[in-house]
Amino acid sequence: MKKRFWTIGLSFAFLLALLIVPVQQSFSASESSANADSVSSSALNGQYHLDHVVKIYVPSTIKGDIPISKEAHEKFVDQALAQFSDWFGGATAVEGTGAWMDKDKKLIKEKVTIVYAFAEKLDKEDVNRVVTYAKQLKEDLVQNSVSIEVDGKMYFIE
Repeated sequence: MKKRFWTIGLSFAFLLALLIVPVQQSFSASESSANADSVSSSALNGQYHLDHVVKIYVPSTIKGDIPISKEAHEKFVDQALAQFSDWFGGATAVEGTGAWMDKDKKLIKEKVTIVYAFAEKLDKEDVNRVVTYAKQLKEDLVQNSVSIEVDGKMYFIE
């Protein structure tokens, strides 16, 4: 029960961080199609672009609610930036605040850093590497799960 509570709490926090931190806008299929038509006839027509985005949410706590030092958090963020840069050619980190309500209706907040990379192609091997990395981060930070996002879909790696 406690594991499920923390998983739900962390999930809510990460989703809230995603809404607060404008990293990528999501569009419906019809909006994307209309937007693609207008972009294809713009000055961007024929320009090199990357179709996929992969994100990992780096927590700033261990065991779900014990804050780690700023230096330790930066170490984990730097590791994620290095991994994503190696795999995808570059990466960006954006800081935010995730929050959720605990069982006593108390607001719990934590710093979260979203590390993301765009990719021209994204295959099974790429996704499996990111999932393996998320599992390692989960173990290192003693989390119930670590969130990743692939092309706009959120996954909770347990």
